[in-house]
This record gives sequence, C-alpha cells and structure tokens, in this order.
Amino acid sequence: MNTLENLKYRFKNAGIVEQLIYINLTVFLLVFITNTFGFLFQSNNNLLVEWFSLPASFDDFLLKPWTIITYGFLHTGFIHILSNLIALFYIGHLFKQYFTSKQLLNFYLLGTIFGGVIFILSYNFFPALQKVADNSLLLGASAGISAIFIGIATYIPTYELKFPLIGFVKLWVLACIWVAMDIIQIPAGNAGGHIAHIGGALFGFFYVVKASNKELEIFKPIKKTIKNIFKKKEKPLKTVYKSGKKAANTNSFIKSENQQKIDVILEKISKSGYDTLTKNEKDFLFKQSK
Repeated sequence: MNTLENLKYRFKNAGIVEQLIYINLTVFLLVFITNTFGFLFQSNNNLLVEWFSLPASFDDFLLKPWTIITYGFLHTGFIHILSNLIALFYIGHLFKQYFTSKQLLNFYLLGTIFGGVIFILSYNFFPALQKVADNSLLLGASAGISAIFIGIATYIPTYELKFPLIGFVKLWVLACIWVAMDIIQIPAGNAGGHIAHIGGALFGFFYVVKASNKELEIFKPIKKTIKNIFKKKEKPLKTVYKSGKKAANTNSFIKSENQQKIDVILEKISKSGYDTLTKNEKDFLFKQSK
C-alpha cells in the first residue's frame, strides 16, 4: 500500500471529527504551496484565498457564492488553524457523545453558512464596517466550531470540564465566556471574524432549542424558580387505602409507565444508535436492566 492509498484508507475509516481536521489541514497545505508559486512568479495574490474566502461586499459575493461554505475550511496562519483544530478535536468528540456524526457535520456546515450570512449583513449595515467592506474577507473554521460548541453547551449546560489550577467549570459558563470574548474584541480588530463567530454560536443555540424534542436542561432552573414563586400553599391530602388492591394497581401503573419509557428509548436506539441517548436515558436503561 503506497502513501496515497494509505492516506485514503485513513481518511475513509476516520471519524467525522478527524475527517474535518484532515480536510482543513490539506487546504492549509495547498495555501502554502500556492504562496510558494506566487513568490516564484512574483504574484501578490494567492488564488486559493482570493477564490475561496468570503468577501464582505455583497456584489463580490454574488460572483463567488460558493465562498459561503469554502471559507470555513480555509486558513492562512499556523496559530489560527492550530487553535481551531484543537478546539474542534475536543469539542467535536464531546458533541459526538450526545449527537450523531451527521448532526455534527450539519452543525459545522450550517454554522459556517449562518456565520457567513451574519458577516455579510454586518458589513453592509453597520457604518463602522461599511467603509472597509470592499477590502474585507472572511476565512477560518471558527463559525462552524462555535455552532458545535454552543450547541452542545445548550444541550448539556451543567456538564463539567476540569481545568488545571481552576477545577471543574460548567459548560454554560465556558459558553458565555466564549461568546463574550468575541463581543468585547469586535472594536479591537478582526471585527468580521468575531461577528461570524457570534453568528455561528447563535445558530448552534437556536438549532438545539428548536430541534430538541425534550425539555432542555438549560430551561429547568428557570421553570423551577417560576413554579416555586407561583406555587400555592395547599394542605396535603391524606390517602387511605382500604385494601391492597389499589396499591397493586399503583405498582402496575408504575411498571406500565416505565415500560413505555423503555420502548421510547429502544426505538430511539434503533433509529439513531445508542450514542444518541442522553446520560439520563442511559442511566434509566441501565437501572431497568438490573
């Protein structure tokens, strides 16, 4: 097996996270090869960057509509791609514990598109950006990664990650810091990039909120607080059982309810696989199997 066939085999059998990393690295390498030829032929323009980065000008975008996706795989700086791919690796694998590979790819691509749309709209709406729209370009995977990160943080906000010297930090706290860093850095430079990141983050949040069939954990504390505020103080009613027959009926009802829940979980496994189950569903299934 030669080197090319070996690379093809590795790519084909890799997970979706690794495949996205391989694609970004390949494009990054092609950018530097193009830079080399540009230097030798004394050309100041990199054809890959020129044709595949997203322009802020709406007129320029109409001439290159494919750039709304291709910019999400394009990097020109080593630190830029290194930080993005490290984030994609760890966040992507956390995402895969609760969602499928297809859903991760959807978040990456649709987050990239949504971030690109917000980028173009911003440069054609805000006065501070309009004057530089003709010379501004967007590239990088950050919008797609933001969609994945904020999406999983919305789905499991109380999940904790451990950091050296800090300890455990909840995912919703990290998500807030992630978005806040982009907001406060808009005036400092690379305004379009930070705005695109926020666009991807908004997509990830609203997609999970709308698409989830169950009550999201992020809303549970709010709902509990409201319920406690408006809860009426009522005296508890005493329940008297005259015979064991009613208790037996109650136990039967509980078993029936549990069986219904098991059936729903098994149906979910048959359609999407075991990895798509939530932690609560996995724990419930494990307890019922004992």
